[in-house]
Amino acid sequence: MPTFVTPIPNVIVFQYNPETIAHNWTAPESSAGGAKTTSADKCKTSEDPFAVPGLPGETFSFTLSLDAHDMIADGNPVTSGLATASGVYPRLAALEMLQYPASAFSGGLLGKVSSAITSAVSGAPSNASAQTPRNDVPMALFVWGPQRIVPVRVTGLNITEKLYDKLLNPTQAEAQITLRVLTPDELSKVQGVMKSIGQAAYVYSQGLRQAQAIMNLGDDAASIIGMLPNPF
Repeated sequence: MPTFVTPIPNVIVFQYNPETIAHNWTAPESSAGGAKTTSADKCKTSEDPFAVPGLPGETFSFTLSLDAHDMIADGNPVTSGLATASGVYPRLAALEMLQYPASAFSGGLLGKVSSAITSAVSGAPSNASAQTPRNDVPMALFVWGPQRIVPVRVTGLNITEKLYDKLLNPTQAEAQITLRVLTPDELSKVQGVMKSIGQAAYVYSQGLRQAQAIMNLGDDAASIIGMLPNPF
């Protein structure tokens, strides 16, 4: 699940694939992008039972399991060394950073570098950024195989630490994560390098979804369609 928390992409690799993922959908109840519903929209919705003001809401929920002992046993000198020194906390910290806006650390070197890159990409002058600071949390890409690469925002994170080493670093933990897929209207308001990446990922995944839906029209679907009454 990569995101640009810093100039270097923050890539969070799942140690184990979740056993189950809840893929939830909600009907659009308000205009996409947070715009207010006009009286004309309400009139159209009341006349047409299939009229909707925007795209449906889409979320993914799952639980990640992390175990430092297995990371040490893998034999990778970098991974095992990091797990020996800090347990699974580096990966937990990477997940936790997705909750923080970059401007929250503007007093440090990390915040200054991130703010400078944001200003350079967006074209906003530095004095305007100082007068009206942005508090944007990072946008991430949820990569679940080659056919699901979607731009998301982390809306829920609950971490349960189970075991610790002698320095009280967590060595086993579970993280319950909820991700909300961003719509094209929301992506159009994103600033920075992730805007075009998120838009490309959304178009890519939506195109694959449409292709898979067309593939569903096989012999079984055709036979069912043949049983439907002919309106002509």
